Amino acid sequence: MSTPMYSIPLAHRRTENLHIVFWLVKDISWCLMWRTLGMIMIVPTLGAAIFITWRARHQREDLAHNLAVVFWITANAWWMIAEFFEFDETALWHGVTGRQFALIPFCIGAGILAWHYLGRLLAARTASLGNA
Repeated sequence: MSTPMYSIPLAHRRTENLHIVFWLVKDISWCLMWRTLGMIMIVPTLGAAIFITWRARHQREDLAHNLAVVFWITANAWWMIAEFFEFDETALWHGVTGRQFALIPFCIGAGILAWHYLGRLLAARTASLGNA
């Protein structure tokens, strides 16, 4: 019995690697409070994540994880903006601070992964009941 092989075309792998570079530059800019570069780097970082997600949309596993990454970067970028413009500790709506609003995309990404893994678990249980 052989294990199925999963391979990624080299052009796709290069895009994924470049995406990591963008993300690191964005986060280093955030850490060093380089507002302009950090704000600029949101575009290629999020753009690459969306592109990777679109390209992987036919593989359910990859789609779920890449969507979670898109929402993670969105939350991360919001949090960075909140700190850059000093509204991270400010109550914006019903006592919710600028930083806490990042929980919305974080939770959407976590929800996508929970839905994905719950679906896999239920499918596995259904399959095992069918074989019993």
